[in-house]
Amino acid sequence: MSGMDAQSLLACWEHGRRRHGIDRALLLFAAAEPGSDPETLADRTLGQRNAALLRLRQSLFGDAMQSCVTCPGCGESLEFTLRASTLLERAPARGDRALADVRAAGHMLRLPTSRDLAVIAAERDEPGAVRHLLQRLFVGNAPAEWSDELESQISHAMDEADPCMDLALDFVCPACEHAWNAPFDVGAFLWEEVDVRARRLLDEVHALARSYNWSERQILELSDTRRRAYLERVLA
Repeated sequence: MSGMDAQSLLACWEHGRRRHGIDRALLLFAAAEPGSDPETLADRTLGQRNAALLRLRQSLFGDAMQSCVTCPGCGESLEFTLRASTLLERAPARGDRALADVRAAGHMLRLPTSRDLAVIAAERDEPGAVRHLLQRLFVGNAPAEWSDELESQISHAMDEADPCMDLALDFVCPACEHAWNAPFDVGAFLWEEVDVRARRLLDEVHALARSYNWSERQILELSDTRRRAYLERVLA
């Protein structure tokens, strides 16, 4: 695992800012595992990707993740704090890239990857997209007969096999006591933080370049502490 320096973060942001969320997550995955072949990352399981992104998040921004969610019952906005370390307790052991196939309802399936998500990305019907995704995962032909029970059995087996695949969170609204379950998209969450930091870095480069006539590279090669110290003097 390697963190990203200022130049690497800006380069990642530049390449990903106009791309689909799946591609952004893969860019961050590549940054999280610089020793891996980027061409193979789309074929790694979603749990492996999510675990790598959580570790990258720890190295860039720390363990605590603050966010908010809207209660679907009353519309109340709820702030909450997650810890990457807590979510990583669900992850398989680091370096375990050959997770076993999943057996469910007498069928053998493989775990989903980013490439599978890309296939269903344009589908508008969420239940239909979930079914399409699961049907892609059969080792051999998918069953001719499909039912909600079969889908539930497969989803449960997938969650058991790779608990970091779907980082869903349970909530209870303190205002109306409505309880619900919501997904946590670690790729989208981390990208928003990268976007904020990248824009702040651009502002810092702009201010210091105007004052000292330094190049972007010279400014980004400064440590965060020294760059902020110079900014304090510029803005004083």
